[in-house]
Amino acid sequence: MGLFNFHKNTFKHGVHPPEHKDETSGLPIRQFPFSPLIIVPLSQHIGAPSQLVVREGQEVVRGQLLAKAGGYVSVPQHAPVSGKVRKIGNVPTISGKMTTGIYLEAFPASSQEVLEGTPIPLETATPAQILQGIQDAGIVGLGGAAFPTHVKLKIPDGKTCDTLIINGIECEPYLTTDHRVMLEQSDDIFMGIRYLLKSTGAKRCIIGIEANKQDAADYLTTHLPPGEPVTVQVVPVKYPQGAEKMLITSLLGREVPSGGLPIDVGCVVVNVATTAEIGRLLPHGRGIQERVITITGPGVKKKGNYLIPVGTPLRYVLEQVGAGENISEVYMGGPMMGVAVSNLDISITKGTSGILVFTENEVKRPSKVYPCIHCGACVDACPISLNPSQLGILAKFEAYDEMAEKHNLLDCFECGSCSYVCPSHIPLVQYFRLSKGIVRKRKAAVKG
Repeated sequence: MGLFNFHKNTFKHGVHPPEHKDETSGLPIRQFPFSPLIIVPLSQHIGAPSQLVVREGQEVVRGQLLAKAGGYVSVPQHAPVSGKVRKIGNVPTISGKMTTGIYLEAFPASSQEVLEGTPIPLETATPAQILQGIQDAGIVGLGGAAFPTHVKLKIPDGKTCDTLIINGIECEPYLTTDHRVMLEQSDDIFMGIRYLLKSTGAKRCIIGIEANKQDAADYLTTHLPPGEPVTVQVVPVKYPQGAEKMLITSLLGREVPSGGLPIDVGCVVVNVATTAEIGRLLPHGRGIQERVITITGPGVKKKGNYLIPVGTPLRYVLEQVGAGENISEVYMGGPMMGVAVSNLDISITKGTSGILVFTENEVKRPSKVYPCIHCGACVDACPISLNPSQLGILAKFEAYDEMAEKHNLLDCFECGSCSYVCPSHIPLVQYFRLSKGIVRKRKAAVKG
């Protein structure tokens, strides 16, 4: 477990959890079977839910618009399969809440060809038209955050972007989705970069990749389009280097200020899989219907990287990959920042980067949470130099305003490094997640 910065071209602190990537990093992307029933939530991104444009009983074609964007900070939903809208009603989500969704019954004999739309020509499209095309395609951050990409790319008045960063770090243990995308979808990545350079006005692009994916770095380097301002930069392996602020520091030595955004230091950061989707969809005017997901863990027989239709039920996924009966926990995302699911009837969303399945043999729950011993391990681990120990004590006494105002609680991006190193098994990141929710509700109440 390394906590300190022994290398150049990286950020301070961080941790080195076991990687567990070898079982899937060499497995090519495969098409996943189409589920007989697809469940598409209208709220699977940050922002306003999508608004229905179809009705029950309607037949749809793969790629057809199912729901339009519900506002600027929102994206539409497209049909992942050709089929019939069986029902529109409540569907479960990973948060435990119910939301409106579309139950789509797939046509078993359909070829599942994707509907063509109106292309966004790179040569003639304006930056505004590219951003509109990205929103119309329903593209969100595929690294897990699911923030609408067109909003991230909109450069605020008075700001300029000099560097576009493509995030190929994938520092979460077990996940190899981005790794395979870089090896298998380079043409889409470079086409996506062209759209991103034009829409942001950036003069150069850096593809950041960790050293444990040297094959991907070498492959992209040898296939760089001649004349394009694109370079590949390899950085040491460390968690959570995939976080935007950490990656900017590693690649450029710039530090995003507290409460600030990457554009405050002249950068825009886009996940590599998101970039590939932009390059794949915009030339055809299509909407996103599927994404690459790593399915792995000790409880999975058929591990791999799969291209899975959005809306595929998790229970169906686990049946197809041979998940055993002694499942203890299933995570959406990675083990550090992912979420343990409580309901197998939820469906794959655009933000699902991985599915991890663990049995009772691997899940070791601490029998007791001990008091903080003030060892400082969490302070050494925190990549943004917070004091998790102090924040944890304040959370215990519900001093939420003090946490936010004096100790920069809202700068925490819940990477889990503090919980990972804590010898007392204190669930610090869970405390902070709850505290941040309370702080935000209070601020919203004051504004209202």
